[in-house]
Amino acid sequence: MARRSTFRLLFSMVLVCTLWMTSSAAWAVTAGYEDCGPAFDGIGKCYFGREIAQVMTYEGAGWLDRSGRDNEEQPDKAIAALKFKPQDVVADVGAGIGYMTFKIAPQVAKVYAVDLQPEMLKMLGDRQRAAEIENVELVQGSETATNLAAGSIDWAIMVDAYHEFTQPKEMMESIYAALKPGGKVVLVEYKGENPLIAIKPHHKMTQTQARAEVSAAGFKFVENKKVLPQQHVLVFQKPA
Repeated sequence: MARRSTFRLLFSMVLVCTLWMTSSAAWAVTAGYEDCGPAFDGIGKCYFGREIAQVMTYEGAGWLDRSGRDNEEQPDKAIAALKFKPQDVVADVGAGIGYMTFKIAPQVAKVYAVDLQPEMLKMLGDRQRAAEIENVELVQGSETATNLAAGSIDWAIMVDAYHEFTQPKEMMESIYAALKPGGKVVLVEYKGENPLIAIKPHHKMTQTQARAEVSAAGFKFVENKKVLPQQHVLVFQKPA
């Protein structure tokens, strides 16, 4: 009897430990970072089960300004669907060379062009001066923060950028702090659900994945503006 009791106790302990480790692993996948690879074009770090993509450096700036991009992505349709107001202050996070920054600027009061690569910001600044655009301000961000003042923006938009954030949890927390109550976040990402879209898999996102990650930072999903042929336009809102 004593041996049976001991065996049962040991079995129960092993079972409990196994269940605990399984649930802990699942929690790590859904609620934090973990090592996962790396696979081709990934950094070997996962968030909510998604391997984060390698960052496009300033050396790839030509891709951001490629001929035909307007026809491929049709950004004017996305901007029209968002219905910015003349008094709005917008942060273009991951602005790169300013592809979206300069399209938004004529419609709003101010655009903060945020990027972590000083080389990108230099190229953006050169373009700004050449075009004599006065309502764009360059902001040097980091991997974890936008470096924007708390409550200073009405919108934060990320175009083909969020999937490359090496610290997405911290960045979204920083964006949350920078937004005014009721402010909105927009993710424009190539549709991960469609394998026919000729973009590397790590540089696409599904709507389900994006919603899970952004909602974890306290944002409420508003809608997917289905106006672009290849990209999601996902809108989230900070509670008022």
